Amino acid sequence: MTGDGACGTVRSHTQRLPTPPPTLLAGFDWGSRTADIIAALRPERVKALVSVSGYLITNIETQKKSLTPRAKYAWWYQYYFNTERGRLAMEDKGDRHELCRLVRETVSPTWDVDDATFERTATAFENPDYAAIVIHNYRRRLGLAEGEPRHDRYEKALATRPVITVPTATLDPERDPSTAPGNGAAYRDRFTGPYDHRTPAGIGHHVPQEAPAAFARAVVDADRL
Repeated sequence: MTGDGACGTVRSHTQRLPTPPPTLLAGFDWGSRTADIIAALRPERVKALVSVSGYLITNIETQKKSLTPRAKYAWWYQYYFNTERGRLAMEDKGDRHELCRLVRETVSPTWDVDDATFERTATAFENPDYAAIVIHNYRRRLGLAEGEPRHDRYEKALATRPVITVPTATLDPERDPSTAPGNGAAYRDRFTGPYDHRTPAGIGHHVPQEAPAAFARAVVDADRL
């Protein structure tokens, strides 16, 4: 934009930027969900996909249904965040620190993280938006918080559980308590393109940190599917 003089007119110069080439997306947890959504809604932008825990596009109506007691036990913290006590715990610095550590131990029971490593990560918990984002995420997933109306068209599209057509490698870590049984069978029909599935043995939820070589190998292999 340019301005002519202190109170002059403003002219807008727009330039169409070239479309970037498709890229490979890889993630776990919220990163898997984000990558899955992009691959489902904009497959032309995705060359290949690596998704830890498979198909993680949230269906809010399905989330309202009951789960097995074991599944509920594994996701105890998600339900806790939907209570007022859970919100207060996330907003309190001391409680938040211990709560995040407990969740980490729950989902990655075999990952021995030393105090120094955890404390480096814990600096992220001090982001002023951290607690609000975490609480809204888990409440929205259960239909207990409103979404952004400007994204309603995307929400409607995702509610249909769209298939992912791009080449995909999924990883179900063996020791993650939230891993669905069946070696990926629960979501296999959501991936219709070239596909590979792996189960890293002895590994918990945080695959990129706990098994970086296996994660990197999946990225390399997905690029060749």
